[in-house]
Amino acid sequence: MGDDELAEIRKRRMMQLQQQAADQQQGMQEELERQQQQKAQMQMVLMQILEPDARERLNTIRLTKPEFAGAVEQQLVLLAQSGRLRQKINDTQLKELLRQLAPKKRDYSITRR
Repeated sequence: MGDDELAEIRKRRMMQLQQQAADQQQGMQEELERQQQQKAQMQMVLMQILEPDARERLNTIRLTKPEFAGAVEQQLVLLAQSGRLRQKINDTQLKELLRQLAPKKRDYSITRR
C-alpha cells in the first residue's frame, strides 16, 4: 500500500466522519425544532382553556416544580383535546385539579419515651 493510497483512504474516511457529524447535527436541530413546535402548540391550547389567574398560578408552580407543572399542563391539554372541558378553567378549579394530582404527603409522628 503506497502513501497515495493511504492518503486517499484517510481523505475518504475524514469526509465520511464529517458527513456523519453534519447529519447528526441536522437531526438534533430538527428534534429541537419539533420540541419547540410542540411546546408552542401546548401554550396556545393552555391560553385558550385557562383564565389569566389560573395561568398565572400554573406559571408560578412551574418556577418551583417544573416536572409537576409539565404533568399538569399535559393533563389539561388532554382534557381539552378529548372535549371534556366545556368552559375555561378558573383559579379555583385549577387549585382543585392540583390538589387531586399532587403527590400524597406522608405524616410522620415521632414519640419519645
